[in-house]
Amino acid sequence: MFRFLRKKRVEEAVPEARPEVNVAPEPEVNVAPEPEPEPAEPPRAEAPAPEKGGLFNRLRTGLARSRGALGDSLGTLLLGKKEIDESLMEALETQLLLADVGLEATEAVLERLTARVKRRALNDEDALMGELAEVLAELLGEQHRPFEIQPASPFVVLVVGVNGVGKTTTIGKLAQRFKAAGHRPLLAAGDTFRAAAVEQLKLWGTRADVPVIAQGEGADSASVLFDAVSAARARGADVVLADTAGRLHNKGHLMEELAKVVRVLKRFDEAAPHAVLLVLDAGTGQNALAQAKTFAEVAPLTGLVLTKLDGTAKGGVAFALAKQAGLPIQFVGVGEGAEDLRPFEPRSFVAALLGAEAP
Repeated sequence: MFRFLRKKRVEEAVPEARPEVNVAPEPEVNVAPEPEPEPAEPPRAEAPAPEKGGLFNRLRTGLARSRGALGDSLGTLLLGKKEIDESLMEALETQLLLADVGLEATEAVLERLTARVKRRALNDEDALMGELAEVLAELLGEQHRPFEIQPASPFVVLVVGVNGVGKTTTIGKLAQRFKAAGHRPLLAAGDTFRAAAVEQLKLWGTRADVPVIAQGEGADSASVLFDAVSAARARGADVVLADTAGRLHNKGHLMEELAKVVRVLKRFDEAAPHAVLLVLDAGTGQNALAQAKTFAEVAPLTGLVLTKLDGTAKGGVAFALAKQAGLPIQFVGVGEGAEDLRPFEPRSFVAALLGAEAP
């Protein structure tokens, strides 16, 4: 059971405007976009800090904006409540939808919450909030599966997504994490449409002391990945992290290029790519669901990475993804540091989002 901190009453809460479901189309891939912002000093490969409280506090800090939009507002609604009536249900539904939890996930949360409360006698002001936390954690946990590197020659991780979501930065941070865990990663600069992406990946490779396989700007992405897997086998690397060009999920010919990459990788190993991580910007809200659906049609997605949670109040989209995408969220990004790309853990995420103590 979650243990909640005593909440202060707030005089006025101003919810963020309800996010639009549809977002403007991304720029064409074949036109070099502005490079993704790069941390001034990417940290060198170091083992993650073992102190549990410190890691949880970083998660709490990174989710501050989403907690303000969801956790604090829900806490105010439920303060002192011991039962659910119609007016409270309507208020909860509105708040969950405003926080980008999504219609299907919201309906599931309210139905499960009502069932749990009917079975339990609530005798303190935090009890209803605790039941809500349990329901949210259960919803996230239904699809949860930690990311694992399995034995392969090598284990190929394909990282995909639309422009600007942070794919290259995510790969650099994963390389540091895997290197610190004792693996021998190799990076493949498959985003050949942006010279800046190649240079950015090389910088991360230098900092983490991880080799990077790259070709010239405009080279065939599938060719780069073919070379990278060949190099990994020759050098004894056990993990290949492959960058890909940002592509629009609604542009068929660009998505076909991604399908070609998958076909080429299977020439080495019918099971390759062994993992396909779709990187999603949490700030896009419900549009993340459309991206997940379309990418799944051309690549065998195995997991999601939800980035930029520290810059948005739309962290509730994690629940919509858990309910509708049918894929586990395996990493979340809550800051610029390498340690801020964290393995996703449902109960810790919910506790940080709602302002509870570490589970």
